[in-house]
Amino acid sequence: IRIMHAAAELGVESIAIYSEDDAEALHPRKADRAVALGAKGVAAYLDGDRLLEVARETGCDTVHPGYGFLSESAAFARQCRNAGLTFVGPGAETLDTFGDKAAARLLAQKCGVPLIPGTDGVTSLDDARAFYDGLGSGGAMMIKAVAGGGGRGIRLVRAEDDLDEAYNRCCSEAGQAFGNAAVYVEQFLPRVRHIEVQVIGDGTGAVNHLWERECSIQRRNQKIVEVAPSPSLDPGLREKLIAAALKLAAEVKYQGLGTFEFLIDAGGTGDDGFFAFIEANPRLQVEHTVTEQVTGKDLVKMQLRLAQGATLADLGLDGPTPPPEGFALQLRINMETMAPDGSIRPSGGTLGAFEIPFGPGIRVDTSGFVGYRTSPSFDSLLAKLIGHSRSSDYRDVITRAYRALCEFKIEGVPTNIPFLQNLLRHPAFLANRIDTGFVDAHAQDLSGDVSGSHRKLYMDTVPLRRQAGAKVDAVDPLAVLDYGKSDFASAAAPARSDAMGPDGTVPLVAPMQGTIVSVDVATGDAVHPGQQVLIMEAMKMEHVIRAETGGIIRSLVVDPADTVYEGDPLAFIEAGDVAVGALDAEEDIDLDHVRPDLAENIERHRVTLDAARPAAVARRRKTGQRTARENIADLVDGDSFVEYGALTVAARRGRNTIEELIARTPADGMVAGLAHVNGDLVAPDKARCVVISYDYTVLAGTQGTKNHEKKDRMFEVAKRRQLPLVFFCEGGGGRPGDVDTIAAGSLHITTFHQFAQLSGTIPLVGITSGYCFAGNAVVLGCCDVIIATENSNIGMGGPAMIEGGGLGVFRPEQVGPMSDQVPNGVVDIAVKDEVEAVAVAKKYLSYFQGRVKDWECADQRWLRRAVPENRLRAYDVR
Repeated sequence: IRIMHAAAELGVESIAIYSEDDAEALHPRKADRAVALGAKGVAAYLDGDRLLEVARETGCDTVHPGYGFLSESAAFARQCRNAGLTFVGPGAETLDTFGDKAAARLLAQKCGVPLIPGTDGVTSLDDARAFYDGLGSGGAMMIKAVAGGGGRGIRLVRAEDDLDEAYNRCCSEAGQAFGNAAVYVEQFLPRVRHIEVQVIGDGTGAVNHLWERECSIQRRNQKIVEVAPSPSLDPGLREKLIAAALKLAAEVKYQGLGTFEFLIDAGGTGDDGFFAFIEANPRLQVEHTVTEQVTGKDLVKMQLRLAQGATLADLGLDGPTPPPEGFALQLRINMETMAPDGSIRPSGGTLGAFEIPFGPGIRVDTSGFVGYRTSPSFDSLLAKLIGHSRSSDYRDVITRAYRALCEFKIEGVPTNIPFLQNLLRHPAFLANRIDTGFVDAHAQDLSGDVSGSHRKLYMDTVPLRRQAGAKVDAVDPLAVLDYGKSDFASAAAPARSDAMGPDGTVPLVAPMQGTIVSVDVATGDAVHPGQQVLIMEAMKMEHVIRAETGGIIRSLVVDPADTVYEGDPLAFIEAGDVAVGALDAEEDIDLDHVRPDLAENIERHRVTLDAARPAAVARRRKTGQRTARENIADLVDGDSFVEYGALTVAARRGRNTIEELIARTPADGMVAGLAHVNGDLVAPDKARCVVISYDYTVLAGTQGTKNHEKKDRMFEVAKRRQLPLVFFCEGGGGRPGDVDTIAAGSLHITTFHQFAQLSGTIPLVGITSGYCFAGNAVVLGCCDVIIATENSNIGMGGPAMIEGGGLGVFRPEQVGPMSDQVPNGVVDIAVKDEVEAVAVAKKYLSYFQGRVKDWECADQRWLRRAVPENRLRAYDVR
């Protein structure tokens, strides 16, 4: 509809095409002419031959592929060119590059634009598995469709067991949505923001930009909110992103509109912060609206003019881009609801009321209207609400958009408006302290019960039965029987949930609105409870539908590509006990057999323990010290210690094999977890505590990338649960040589900030033995009580740092010895060895764990004589 408006303003006639399930949609009515494609669903719009046939029959000379479907198809662009038609968009060669995400990565490498580690071509399942294995323990990756966009064909893989299914689902979704099932993989980066640059080119090599958009608010890789420009992008980093986008566009002599997308560090690292190119969308984007609002440019008209041969000079874009005016915010109003766990339920039905907001700075792009019956065949997007404010205060446009949401009246189909209202009131959103995982992390808050918490700035609908003189359908003689049963009875779609199956059967119903992808059983098949019956797609995700009862399939109601509403019957099952012979032969299960993946897991844990590391234990014995695990075992009660991150290894996959890292860097040099201490004296809830120990046998107990992450997690747990923390701090400080991270100045490390926040909130007990230098000494120094053995050396800088600073050459034992640190008050309690240190720590903890039932102490009556009765008599106050 937006494209038709632009064409009309240019004096160009528009011809709409529509599928069978879009016959009652609005866009065929908005065009000058409309032609039915004669097919259903997404497949109708992916049939390039049929589209060209319609173009020839209607005398078209130009084809606009829209926002999705064939808009990134190089093959379709070639079809148009060969047929003598103008394709509105980049040329086929450019689409070969940018319509194929893997090819775009190769271009970025050529241009020197930073990338996220990933595969550089169409990736097989075996290739994906090899890449995942290379990430090592704790790694995660994204599987992405090579073609298309919009969140389809994308899966996050955190565990190798999930890889096969995720890969197959991505291929399936990509094939259905874009006609291309190819995928590639990238390393998953947590805590990033999504920034995209709007680029425009005329095909001569001249390119320009129309600033950037922030698209970090996403759900399942689908954008929900877009902002132009980004409210919190450092100016220097903005320049780098724009320069990178223009370099890529100029390299291919880009023609038309295109969006170049990047990830940046959500932690904020200034003008020199990390960024990486992820993909380019060589088409008009759904979120082009916000760029139009802040630049005053009609992007769709410019796109059409460029296709007709206009240059950037003709469009007035051959010079510097004027700065944007204020901020614009787009909210995607989708036909869906969110549960507290972040899961999404698609909705559908018939719009009984549809009143859009209006006023200064408010724009609504939509295809909705009263009486519109939604189709589950297509995207859930119903409307785009765009707010614009010329103010330099980002909160002003949020306020405007929020009020517009409160004025938006939609009835008959549940939408995500309550979710969006909650989002726009969230303090972190108001400050733009967000990342791409924000919605998942705050799902419970954003999906909360909003009854009465948001104003309804519109008139409530008066039920038809209260209106005098209300009319019923004169054509249907039985319509009067439906009158008054519901507010919108005449518009409601007939439900199929009460459809009758064969006698003696029970229906298997659709748990949500969606499209059938595959049917895995046939009429007459025996099924058992929990068996997979079919797969349906909803909200761009594929869902397995399983039998709820055992029996025989007597009737299948649906076929692949059918669309169904929630509650519609899918199959009818004659319930009964299915004989074993009717099912696949039962697997002969050996309960003593250990699966290979479980065996690997057990082995990985085993090699982290002292028994598997005799050489490391021997080194500790030579210095008269215990291992980290021995100290923890002495501190905690029995088997109460539950370790966190035991399988972590050092972030050195770029320089060592995973086998080497498993052997040499168990737990990345840090043993951490939850345990009970003094459980024989106090109740279990009082005995809980957090225990952390650097492991000096692993890279000298230094602070590595992954053990920083472990510490941060344990600090968070200690703070949230208000648990005491015992920290064995022996080690050499910050560790050089971890090469697997992308960071600037280590500002992403929150360890020291978090640890300082714990001060005064929970007991912090620091223990050290041997060398404790630099960052390890920082942690020790922040503890409430410092317990140190007689062989300890404590210093803010170790020998290497001292020598590097030109302060001389010293042996480790000369730096901060106990002979200095005890008298000067750094050490609170000096002890002989780690055995005594642990005993003192347990005693200290007991002071915070509450009263004990049984105790004994010296006769306190002697204290009555401690101070002489004669107040002039001198006495020893100690």
